[in-house]
Amino acid sequence: MSARTRRLTTAQALVRFLAAQYTERDGVRHRLITGTWGVFGHGNVAGIGQALVEYADVMPFHQGRNEQAMVHAAVGHARHLDRLSAQAVTTSIGPGATNLVTGAALATINRLPVLLLPGDYFASHAADPLLQQLEHPLAGDVSVNDTLRPVSRYFDRITRPEALIPAALNAMRVLADPAETGAVTLALPQDVQAEAADWPEEFFADRVWRVRRPAPDPLELADAAQTIRSAARPLIVAGGGVHHSAAEEALEALADATGIPVAATQAGKGSLRHDHPADLGAVGHTGTAVADAVARTADLVIGVGTRHTDFTTASGTLFQHPAVRFLNLNITGFDAHKLAARTLVCDARTGLELLTEALSGYRVDPAYEAEYRAGKERWDRVVEAAFRGADDAVPTQTQVLGALDAVVGDTDVVLNAAGSLPGDLHKLWRARSPRQYHLEYGYSCMGYEIPAAIGVQLAAPGTPVWALVGDGTYLMNPTEIVTAVQERLPVKLVLVQNHGYASIGGLSESVGAERFGTDYRHRAPDGTFTGDPLPVDLAANAASLGMDVLRAKTLRELRAALATARAATRPTCVYVETDPAPTAPPAEAWWDVPVAEVSSRAPATAAREEYVRALADRRRHL
Repeated sequence: MSARTRRLTTAQALVRFLAAQYTERDGVRHRLITGTWGVFGHGNVAGIGQALVEYADVMPFHQGRNEQAMVHAAVGHARHLDRLSAQAVTTSIGPGATNLVTGAALATINRLPVLLLPGDYFASHAADPLLQQLEHPLAGDVSVNDTLRPVSRYFDRITRPEALIPAALNAMRVLADPAETGAVTLALPQDVQAEAADWPEEFFADRVWRVRRPAPDPLELADAAQTIRSAARPLIVAGGGVHHSAAEEALEALADATGIPVAATQAGKGSLRHDHPADLGAVGHTGTAVADAVARTADLVIGVGTRHTDFTTASGTLFQHPAVRFLNLNITGFDAHKLAARTLVCDARTGLELLTEALSGYRVDPAYEAEYRAGKERWDRVVEAAFRGADDAVPTQTQVLGALDAVVGDTDVVLNAAGSLPGDLHKLWRARSPRQYHLEYGYSCMGYEIPAAIGVQLAAPGTPVWALVGDGTYLMNPTEIVTAVQERLPVKLVLVQNHGYASIGGLSESVGAERFGTDYRHRAPDGTFTGDPLPVDLAANAASLGMDVLRAKTLRELRAALATARAATRPTCVYVETDPAPTAPPAEAWWDVPVAEVSSRAPATAAREEYVRALADRRRHL
């Protein structure tokens, strides 16, 4: 072997390469791929599996139970680390590979990096068809991994060893680029994984991918400053890009200097502390009364790092000022141009800092400040009422949140993704630090919470990490509890039992579907699921997977259980059955879920009439 090359299998070369990749932002270096998750089968055990054994000293390995969950864990890890580090996920071919699709979609929609390494068919077609191979009669180069193409920001199939070099470099480029990042897929034919080649030593040298902070175009910046100065009622909508850029202090400085109020999307909540005078809390369909009232009358909406989803815009019905304009500060031009906005295409922190300088001397009218601060005080009283309950009563879901609010510290992390909890959390949770509120709501994927909590716990050892899970979500994906037990990770699971899909049940009722198929109950004589609740003991299930379980029947018991869980050094579950009586404040803004145009059933007819009335408020912002 030449002194300038090294003979390795393709899989060995890839693992060794990944161990030498770094990101750097603001002069601080971070390892880009901090570890690899895997479930092994015939499509990766002899290639990537063997390579991970070969290089166990430089590439940490985490044993997962479900391929989708492994992606969720990697995504939670990357989000907590501001996208500066990511993890890889290796699978066999067939169902192991297709199980990645949901996680990949979640990563790409949320603009979060993850590297996917699914096994693939033999590139040589020597064994054809092999076990679990998809045979396409008109295309011999198609495999099940092609399902990952639309949900990946970069995709390549490595059909020759030498093809790995450009593909691996492109994969790192995309993972490290804040404007491009998401799921990246390198499909690995199993024969190529095990094939040896002579690799240049330069391929394995430490490589640093600098994460840029691009500044805005000077003319765009001047136009943005003038636009803000001419506005009477500006409102900032903070999205996830504020966190990804570590721009929280820059946002606070802008709010302090100008008095412009700040409302937050699900991804942006915590951009300001809940007690900052300019923080109005959540905006949109699950928004606070004060944030949505200000949004309806804002003449300028300044989006910072947000995608302006339908929950944020209330399906185009929220921003009702006759002359409302939009200004979007975003690192991607694609998101910056939404709502026909004026644009600042730049890094969030850099853009906010320059915008604050350009607005020197500007401040909103004192009457506007007084108005939104009074609204904030009124909403704080609403939150207190929702959190309050009798010590010996069965707690409602909002009282569960109140009990948790009283126990957590400023740097605890609270995770959730789906069900009725996201709406209650968005409205009511009082975020005390930038990383405390961790809601995956781009894909709102049931089953995200437990594995993501593991990913965050790996990213932040010693930090209390809470996964809030309803019974519907728990039944979707509880298996990574075993991983938390195996890794001795003291994640805290708050398991809320309400016997069904509470969120979709309420939505079903509002759109005329009469809660059909949303409760977990025995089938009644008329064929509907309206009998007694199912005798399923989820706490016993969590215990059987290795968790310590604390059962709480009253609000007093719940507070004690949460305090015990926070101090625990093992994976611990707090199980609580809630009073189904609604105690959350009602929605302050609409959400468009189309209703049947014709029906013989009265609930659907009434829902359609209400739907048509709501549609009248929709605007096209052009």
